Amino acid sequence: MKKRVAILISGGGSNMEALVQDMERDHPAEPVLVLANIPDAGGLAKAKARGIPTACIDHRAFRGDRTAFEAALNQALEAAAPDIICLAGFMRILAPEFIARWQGKMLNIHPSILPLFRGLHTHQRALDAGMAVHGCTVHEVTGELDGGPILGQAVIPVHEGDTADDLAARLLPLEHKLYPVVLRRFAVGNRAKMLLG
Repeated sequence: MKKRVAILISGGGSNMEALVQDMERDHPAEPVLVLANIPDAGGLAKAKARGIPTACIDHRAFRGDRTAFEAALNQALEAAAPDIICLAGFMRILAPEFIARWQGKMLNIHPSILPLFRGLHTHQRALDAGMAVHGCTVHEVTGELDGGPILGQAVIPVHEGDTADDLAARLLPLEHKLYPVVLRRFAVGNRAKMLLG
């Protein structure tokens, strides 16, 4: 029986698309919900076009009441009954209580070589630190921001004269390769670290 996957997005959903495209082939999992926190998130239309159920819980409607927002998120997720939740550009920090409800079932992709550069502005921070390499990480989500067990990483060189936009553009195709590979492994119980190279 295939694992049921819910994917949470906030924007265009390019990582969501990479996950879904991989799940269209022989795969141990299937997408059952794409959920956004912004009504005009471009990824919602892309998911609908593929026939995947979608939902939107607009965080702005809750006016800073994160508990109520996350209760609505939980309700939508529980209705879809996912075995795995993939955060794919979901730009909201989730409370420890929410994370505890889905502990061991939630993955995230982060644009840095964790544990370096947790949080935002990772590409510029890598440049500011003088890094020779940069990359992305798929990890399990825990109550510690970008601090859960690492499942997979991919690395690119930093070139002389690179800007943050240059790094972001070169890294994104690797994100699109790494996340599907890790999800495929995770869905069959493989949590061993891997390096995509």
